[in-house]
Amino acid sequence: MTTVRPHAAAAPGSKAEAEVSRAAEGAPEASPQEQKRRPVTLRTICKDYVLAGEKFACLTCYDATTAKWLERAGVPMLLVGDTAAEMILGYASTIHAPLDFLITLNAAVKRGAPCTFVMADMPFMSYQAEEAEGIRNAGRFMTEGMADAVKLEVDRSFTPLVEKMAKAGVPVVAHIGCRPQQAKLRGGYRSVGRTAEEAAGMVADAVAMEKAGAVMLLIEAAPNEVSARIVEKTNIPVIGCGAGPACHGQIVVLHDMLGLTDWQPAFARPLVAMGSEMVEAARQWIDKVRRSDLGEHPYRMKEGDAGKF
Repeated sequence: MTTVRPHAAAAPGSKAEAEVSRAAEGAPEASPQEQKRRPVTLRTICKDYVLAGEKFACLTCYDATTAKWLERAGVPMLLVGDTAAEMILGYASTIHAPLDFLITLNAAVKRGAPCTFVMADMPFMSYQAEEAEGIRNAGRFMTEGMADAVKLEVDRSFTPLVEKMAKAGVPVVAHIGCRPQQAKLRGGYRSVGRTAEEAAGMVADAVAMEKAGAVMLLIEAAPNEVSARIVEKTNIPVIGCGAGPACHGQIVVLHDMLGLTDWQPAFARPLVAMGSEMVEAARQWIDKVRRSDLGEHPYRMKEGDAGKF
């Protein structure tokens, strides 16, 4: 098993070492086009980010056009999350994300960002009822959905399923901590790991998932001390979603970051006010239409045909 603990020095052959080499030689940094030609894979995530001690960003994404621009920005990893139920379909909970819908969205995102690592979120009841069904659905995400990995909300009780998925060749990202698909069991969303007992349980879950063959962990809504212990006790990349800076990577919902939601969690404050800008742009369009201020019309009849018409 490849150890991917972060080190202070740049690993030989890593992205960080390449940048140091470029700087020493006075060479320009790689252009976005050069960077795009190299696909991001699990191997490059481990080598170019985790081993090199470089944090990596991840965002949710639900369509090809947005994926294209996020890839151009250099975002190495995208999650086609079951949050599409809320952000795209308008439901109040992630449990309403349809399986076929998410598979379609995942393929769209991968087509828009072919060189980005695209992770599929397996929705509610797509893997909990029967292991065989879960493996088949994961396979659909890998084939029809073109996913690079699938994410499951799990604890130690899912060890046999994760083992079977890994044996089948499915890269599993184990989502531990706060699990939104189980929110109704607890009367809503809550952070996890705030007591010593819960924290120890999360560490045990993480270790069990790695042993079962998970290629990555995602921790949601947990104290940084717990995330730091999990990073220490495991040898695979750890992504945080409101889980503190100890994680190797960080993910937020894109719509939260862009200021398109009316409320954002404390760890996902907006970086721009795109919602307000969209409102202003729409108001300007309303006004232009009202005044027939549409600019010069681009389409004309062929010369001589206007008179005949």
